[in-house]
Amino acid sequence: MITFERLTALLDRFPRLTVGLVGDLFLDRYLEIPRGAEEYSIETGLEAYQVTRVRNSPGALGTVMNNLAALGVGTIRPVTVIGDDGHGYDLLQSLASLPVDTRHILRSARRLTPTYTKPLRQGAGGVWQELHRLDVRTREPLDRETLDQVCREVDEVARTSGGLIVLDQISEENQGVVHGAVREHLAGISRNQLEKLIYIDSRVFLRRFHFGTLKGNRSEILAAAGVEADAEQAVRKLTARTGRPVFCTVGEEGCLVGRPSGETTLVPGYRVSGPVDIVGAGDSASSGIVLSLLAGATDIEAAAVANLVASITVQQLGTTGTATPQQVIDRWQEMHAT
Repeated sequence: MITFERLTALLDRFPRLTVGLVGDLFLDRYLEIPRGAEEYSIETGLEAYQVTRVRNSPGALGTVMNNLAALGVGTIRPVTVIGDDGHGYDLLQSLASLPVDTRHILRSARRLTPTYTKPLRQGAGGVWQELHRLDVRTREPLDRETLDQVCREVDEVARTSGGLIVLDQISEENQGVVHGAVREHLAGISRNQLEKLIYIDSRVFLRRFHFGTLKGNRSEILAAAGVEADAEQAVRKLTARTGRPVFCTVGEEGCLVGRPSGETTLVPGYRVSGPVDIVGAGDSASSGIVLSLLAGATDIEAAAVANLVASITVQQLGTTGTATPQQVIDRWQEMHAT
């Protein structure tokens, strides 16, 4: 679905691109509890887990940012809201190694920085096992003043970026950055800037977006279209709604691309052997699609790049994987070797 010359030409353009993002930025905090460091509380008699290492990394919107950076993007401009707290400080520190313009990250004393704390306990044979996750998040809508500021930042980022990725991570109505008011503001940008790429990935509320380039997995696309089982029918329905292409990831089968004309194309995936970990595969595919489209790819070429990227990230076990341009090239050559 994509030639070697075309693939390398697209990858060469990625460092010249600026991508804006809108959504919830989380801190993923890993607490390592090694084997043989047991201690018990005198007061409660319960084991006091002995943490010997703390690792922080950006999650949710940060997963997309990690993937964009690994693929060589020039600049990332996220619009999000975090807390004015220690977790927020650590989150900003975790972005230091990425090409991120942090000027549009709002800090609010009224919010907690969304944080997934993941204790990892070392078991027999040195294998790490994840214990119960601890989630920190404000479970109420953004205040009106902050929403207005988010919309102003979105305007600026849309003006200074080649395109926008909207990641609607929060499953509860209006509790995240992609609030109904922000969604309506994005719809206005889409109407007024017809050539602007607004790429939308929403875990629960994809059906609420009647604009932009929609992306989802099979179940998300079916739910958004109100279709029971036929992914092609669902994709056609959504492209007719938005007037833009729709990308539906279908696991190892690849990516189903729909066009407003009603045509659908299944771009075959790159099957890999051995164990796989699909966590973050959708975000890595999104990064490949968006950068390729902004670099001048057709929708089919963009899906082919996404499949290459995802085939690499799913082989990275126990972590949210990324792919570099050289890995993408190597995978293409591996799959097309005669």
